[in-house]
Amino acid sequence: VAAGYCIYGPQTTLVLTVGDGVAMFTLDREQGSFVLIEEHLRIPEDTREFAINMSNMRHWDAPVRRYIDECLAGRDGPRGKDFNMRWIASMVADVHRILTRGGVFLYPWDKREPEKPGKLRLMYEANPMGWLVEQAGGAATNGQQRILDIQPGKLHERVSVILGSKNEVQRATAYHQTSQQGAA
Repeated sequence: VAAGYCIYGPQTTLVLTVGDGVAMFTLDREQGSFVLIEEHLRIPEDTREFAINMSNMRHWDAPVRRYIDECLAGRDGPRGKDFNMRWIASMVADVHRILTRGGVFLYPWDKREPEKPGKLRLMYEANPMGWLVEQAGGAATNGQQRILDIQPGKLHERVSVILGSKNEVQRATAYHQTSQQGAA
């Protein structure tokens, strides 16, 4: 089993895991092959960056709003540190940034389509990116459980996604779990 992606731009980069860490390769056009440039990518456990589509804020559930509000409050808020928002609007590009410098990516459930548990597809978006992130020392959940523990019910099943730096993912997930316990 493997997971990876290839991104194109000023350079062509391949990021890959086969279950023993995450490696990054760059295409050497003269050789016509990929060259290993980073053997063991590691995501820092803590971060000051988050990625979320802020235009959907009014549709978020309370745990997501709480987490983002705390980040936006900065050093004067409960977190006591300033955060920067980064949003590329491409999961692969956002995950690439997180793999190379840390951060947390959130694509949560929202109230516009309450019958759908999220927007991203479990089998071919959340699972491969989640496995890459976990192999690099990060975490990936749907707000309730580890992405890789979700048993798919159908091919195009959708899920919420919170992934990236482990401590931030754990915090956002804890807010969801606390909210669920309060509702029960």
